[in-house]
Amino acid sequence: MRRLVLVAVAAISVAACSNNADVAPVDARDVTGITDPAVTVADSAVPPTPLEYAIEWTPVNDQVDEGRLTVPVDYADPQGDTIDLYVARHRAGNEAVGPLLANRGGPGAEGVSLAFNAEGYFEPAITDNFDIIGWDPRGTGQSEGVVDCIDDDEYDTFFANLDVTPDDQSERDALVTAAREFAQRCVDRVDDLQYVGTNNSARDMDAIRQALGADQVSYFGFSYGSELGGVWATLFPTTVRAAVFDGASDPNADPLEASLQQGAGFEAVLGTFLDQCSADASCPFHNGGDAAGAFDQLMASLDESPLPSAEGRPPVDRGVAVIAVAQSMYSDNYWPALERALEDAAAGDGRGLLQLRDAYYGRQPDGSYGNLIESFQAINCADEAERPTVEESDAEVDAILEVAPRIFPYTTGSYSCTFFPPALDPRVTITGAGAGPIVVIGTTGDAATPLESTRAMADTLDDGRLVIVEANRHTGYRESDCVQELVHTYLLTLTAPDDGTVCS
Repeated sequence: MRRLVLVAVAAISVAACSNNADVAPVDARDVTGITDPAVTVADSAVPPTPLEYAIEWTPVNDQVDEGRLTVPVDYADPQGDTIDLYVARHRAGNEAVGPLLANRGGPGAEGVSLAFNAEGYFEPAITDNFDIIGWDPRGTGQSEGVVDCIDDDEYDTFFANLDVTPDDQSERDALVTAAREFAQRCVDRVDDLQYVGTNNSARDMDAIRQALGADQVSYFGFSYGSELGGVWATLFPTTVRAAVFDGASDPNADPLEASLQQGAGFEAVLGTFLDQCSADASCPFHNGGDAAGAFDQLMASLDESPLPSAEGRPPVDRGVAVIAVAQSMYSDNYWPALERALEDAAAGDGRGLLQLRDAYYGRQPDGSYGNLIESFQAINCADEAERPTVEESDAEVDAILEVAPRIFPYTTGSYSCTFFPPALDPRVTITGAGAGPIVVIGTTGDAATPLESTRAMADTLDDGRLVIVEANRHTGYRESDCVQELVHTYLLTLTAPDDGTVCS
């Protein structure tokens, strides 16, 4: 999934975008806009020798193989330090059309599950005809150099025990201190922090293609995987056989624009949820047909008097509650659980909201978290050139509150990248020029990547073909036979749908 642009920053508001920081540059080399993985070092007369890429596959079962791929930490220095990426392949049921690389989003999510559980993500028309290649992008999962900034027992310290609507300067200072400390932890613990950005992941994709011995590959990217795919199609257009982007954000939006777009998206879907609950007497949070009024009253009360939750866990305040609500906006499949959790909270029991909040952060039953949120922030910061100050971030609060007062009620800015090191290789401008038609799927009720943002991706691409799916969920491929038929036809025959096609 595409993580909340306004969420999951180091202990701050619901705001973690691909942006922010104020630190002096440590490397003046500019590698933006590189179009070949064998990149020359600036001012060097002799191009460095690129690596030769190979994957030695080991069978895991009768359908899936796994392997490791060695790639440069810095593609401008291919003979320098390297990292190993964890790669998996789900072999085609029939003779393969060719490889199909797949990414499930985040940024920061592992990717090998797309191969290990290919039948859960894709229909037989894809799994029977393509070798599905999933990999854990650099900084994530079981690839080398995973972004691991804090320990599992510190998650509540950084992401729950701070007041996102501070009443005094000491509470505001606590937010800034937490953001600064989180960034410093990342710097201290992650050797290749500034090399985990989307440009390098796109170059890794081309290294995978070379290791597979393919002149061209197909691609399926969910959510942030659309942004990664857009960078790949821009840097390596002649290697694109076909590409599907499902649930895309606006590639040209600046950090504030992205926050406003996503804030409006989440706010609109929350409004739909509350309207449906108000209209349905069987909804546990019906409240006599005024679910919206009851919601506002509950959120205000949680701000004043947080509820106790489970033993040893943080109380449920407004910050915890809005993350729980945001998690539930990714799909209407979550809505029954949210209805019950809100009603329980109104009765004094915050455990249901805490469970939904924990789902957002990826908390497991044993209390472990994985590294999705840490990788998410590091990748975003590696992509974003600007580093707004605390004061500049705070100045954006009123604009965000205006479009999303319920879902983003924060009264301070997001300092998600403010204290991160500068970006050495900010994300390139996406064009997809020369890559051919790319299918871009958007749903009408997508909170994380609103339809207008997805439309902007299709319009930005040289030949983007927008397919609109009527659904209250994030991403649309699994939603209907209509969209699946369009996607399968395109991937198998390269016949792209008309731009603006609608699937009810």
